[in-house]
Amino acid sequence: MDVLVTGGLGYIGSALVPSLLNHDDVDSVAIFDNQSTGSPRNLFGTGLGNGEDLTVYRGDVRDYGAVENAMRGVNAVIHLAAITGAESTHDREDETFAVNYEGTENVVQAAEKYEIETVVFASSCNLYGRATTADITEETEPDPLNPYAESKYESEKLLREAAADNGFSATALRMSTNFGYSPGVRFNLVVNHFVFRALTDRPLTVYGDGTNWRPFIHVRDAARAFAHAALNPEEYDQLVYNVGSNEQNYQITEIATVVRDELDTDLEITYLEDRKPGPSYHVNFDRLAEETAYEPSETLRSGIRDLAAQFKS
Repeated sequence: MDVLVTGGLGYIGSALVPSLLNHDDVDSVAIFDNQSTGSPRNLFGTGLGNGEDLTVYRGDVRDYGAVENAMRGVNAVIHLAAITGAESTHDREDETFAVNYEGTENVVQAAEKYEIETVVFASSCNLYGRATTADITEETEPDPLNPYAESKYESEKLLREAAADNGFSATALRMSTNFGYSPGVRFNLVVNHFVFRALTDRPLTVYGDGTNWRPFIHVRDAARAFAHAALNPEEYDQLVYNVGSNEQNYQITEIATVVRDELDTDLEITYLEDRKPGPSYHVNFDRLAEETAYEPSETLRSGIRDLAAQFKS
């Protein structure tokens, strides 16, 4: 199989691309990335071998011609490229929809033209918003509270329609909040942010009262999920799958406490109750566990310890 990864130089991509290149079923990998937040440097030392099976295209997903060129000759596309940082997208709504929705539209259009077999799309559990149920499944009606979540939900609809019309395998993975180290590590994710603050002797600041729920998944497990869906499309009969584990739903105040405990520090946890805590969603992952052979393997605590070790070194 020949696989294209859009956004392949970013946080998840820098963990995903090396694993694809080392997979027995993958002949070649192409990366399509505008390199605004990711760099080829993120692939240094990640086990790419001689690199002969890797091609890197620099381009913007808003440019259909560039997308089409990169997708020529591949069997599967893993579409990660997007504007992330959900809360920040309130101030860049038009740009978010241009990149996240129109970019997906370009990927889908090129997939139709070249009769691509499989498209795996990076969606997010963030689109559930502040759901009232404590057991959110894929059947729960989304309630997106920010442009990022809105763009992901509209992109899912686009993917569903295109797959029905053209017969390619389409999967949208509603990913839990990522954490953990990868070469393209992000610091604006709550676990990573807390670990970095703790290691620099700064208090762990929680917005609101800390009772809002989020599911969490290690970035390496996220990368494995995308690879698994792309290489085993026959296991993914539904369009949408929540990706994570039932055991890794945490309240934000718990995250701060676990970080403090794992790093053996007495840092203060402060609460800014006048700041909006953002979405809150406690997610069920039974569909993924029951219908596919994929399961996460990393825990929050092991990820925190690994992050600390990486930052210290």
